[in-house]
Amino acid sequence: MKETIIQFGEGNFLRGFFDYFLDVMNKNGLYDGKAVVIQPREGGKCALLNEQDCKYNLYLRGMVAGEIKQEHHYIESVSRGIDPYKNYDEYIALAYNPDFKFVVSNTTEAGIAFDESCLFDDKPCKGFPAKLTQLLYRRYENGLDGFVFLPCELIDNNGDELKKCVLKYAEFWGLSDGFVDWINEKNTFTNTLVDRIVTGYPDDGTQEKHPDDKFLDTAEIFHLWVIEGDFENELPLKKAGFNVIWTEDAKPYKKIKVRILNGAHTSLVAAALLSGIETVGEAMADETTSAFLSKAMNEEILPVVGKNEDSLSFAESVFDRFRNPFIRHKWRAISLNSVSKFSVRVLPTILEYKEKYGKYPKYLSLSLAYLIYFYKNDTPDDNADAVALMKNGSIVDILANVSLWQADLSDMTDIVTAYYEKISQLGAKETMKWILS
Repeated sequence: MKETIIQFGEGNFLRGFFDYFLDVMNKNGLYDGKAVVIQPREGGKCALLNEQDCKYNLYLRGMVAGEIKQEHHYIESVSRGIDPYKNYDEYIALAYNPDFKFVVSNTTEAGIAFDESCLFDDKPCKGFPAKLTQLLYRRYENGLDGFVFLPCELIDNNGDELKKCVLKYAEFWGLSDGFVDWINEKNTFTNTLVDRIVTGYPDDGTQEKHPDDKFLDTAEIFHLWVIEGDFENELPLKKAGFNVIWTEDAKPYKKIKVRILNGAHTSLVAAALLSGIETVGEAMADETTSAFLSKAMNEEILPVVGKNEDSLSFAESVFDRFRNPFIRHKWRAISLNSVSKFSVRVLPTILEYKEKYGKYPKYLSLSLAYLIYFYKNDTPDDNADAVALMKNGSIVDILANVSLWQADLSDMTDIVTAYYEKISQLGAKETMKWILS
């Protein structure tokens, strides 16, 4: 089977996401190609991956329509791993293979960045975009077409940002105008949105079934991949049955994800922790906290986001995902940097609800009161300035602080103060019961 895909990243996520997709397409006769995995950082695991012939076991586990579902897959879609720090020539040789069409990457959120310490003659450059530019220039010199890029890094406009970095290196290194034209004309940098929790190597006994598999991987059943563009004919992901959306604009789908999935987490985190609930699964098993989240979702978040087929389906999947018994997602970890998260994930919904209905939403406004109470009375994990402002300021001053919320929330002072006092009087859990009644 030919090598047709260059993949930057050998970590759990791509092995539980794209490599799984590729394996299913191959085994169903829909595609005929394997991925070559490039190790983006020194000290990676490509040598170990090669030792087991780049094959590994993957378990998908979760809730679907309220029922527990488990799948086992033996993944054989990776041909080899290359460590460019030890085998630079093997890496650069990929530039001369006309069979390569797609480049997939997941090099963490910090991976797509320009680093002026990277030089064209490095073998290789340290940064991912610089390393990629080295490869692209050799491909250009050889007169071959470019690639379709499918970055999976969790940053806004990931494809656009990757292209900016490549073009910046072309200028920084003084590469030819012809190369710049080739980048613009012969390559497609797609913006994408990915969503799947990949939990990695298990510690629940599953590993005992495969004691020699160092790359055993686990992930939730749910997955979503939104890609700007349409390369279904060349990469038939939808035909293979995957939840992949080819679109001209990924922004509406990002809004759905941020407001519904991330917004649900952020709107409940402080209330759950103040109620002594440790994990998301425990919150969903609790009658009061699950009812509170359901009310916030159905009466406040969805009416603002828009109740359509995409948003309703995604919201339904969120509750299944939160109930997944195979994922122990701790609220304490979710609470990291909650102020900035609230300003991006929940506050826009609150303000749009007020604009649409002429009043503030009661459940999400209560979640803001819970957040302030949590920062004042618990041990939040956030930057020192945010913690100090929240812990020491009055509610009036906190809500008026534009640096915290990127907006002046003084108009919410009365409703948030009333809810804060209710939490102080009744406690976190009883306040939820009170508002639900």
